[in-house]
Amino acid sequence: MPQSLQDTYAPLSVCFGCGPANEKGLRIKSRVEGDEVVCDWKPEPQHLAFENVLNGGIIGAILDCHSNWAAVHAMMRRDHLPVPPPTVTAEFAVKFAHPTPMGRVLHLRARTVELSGNRAAVKSTLEADGEVTATLAGTFVAVREGHPAFSRWTGA
Repeated sequence: MPQSLQDTYAPLSVCFGCGPANEKGLRIKSRVEGDEVVCDWKPEPQHLAFENVLNGGIIGAILDCHSNWAAVHAMMRRDHLPVPPPTVTAEFAVKFAHPTPMGRVLHLRARTVELSGNRAAVKSTLEADGEVTATLAGTFVAVREGHPAFSRWTGA
């Protein structure tokens, strides 16, 4: 399996959802597969909402971070960048279709559907056993020097 985007480009990131350097974080690992960015992730007992169901806030966090990396990857490809632009979430909406079960590997898929300047619109899904349990539509923005997230990938 190829190394994740996070491990490749942001090994010092402390982001709760995707930072490899955050030992108490969710540490999702997004990788490129064709035109999509995908991730397999298994929740732990502390991510529980109630009996056998994943917490909705955790769902939002993993979809948000995973979608952000899809935006980053799309910008890198479009602009032929060797390193990822620092990006943040401008907005996102999560829709819950079904309860997301615990105790299994969950699959995330994200696709950038529009790129315009420093903005990317992304749609993503969370699946359990082949069934979509939640979706996200969001906008992600590359930030400039001076923004608090400008050095987010380097940990500087």
